[in-house]
Amino acid sequence: MKRSDFLSAARQCITVDRAATHGGAEDSFGAIAKMWSAYLGVDVSKADVCMMMVLLKAVRFKNTPAHADHTVDICGYAAIAGELGLEGSDG
Repeated sequence: MKRSDFLSAARQCITVDRAATHGGAEDSFGAIAKMWSAYLGVDVSKADVCMMMVLLKAVRFKNTPAHADHTVDICGYAAIAGELGLEGSDG
């Protein structure tokens, strides 16, 4: 895959595929942030959830770099984190 293919795949995932399967990212990351905040005893934002998922995918990439899903997901999570940060919705 070329870099534009990874970005196109990530765009498809975060705007169509995953939203249809899992619901809106903001709602999902909001629910995850609440659960992680309660579990960890610290405030976790939706943007934090995105970046933690980037880190999870980075570890998976280290173990299986040829698996394109990891890199596609990193692009998607980073894009959502960027949007959340620009909106100032939670951090």
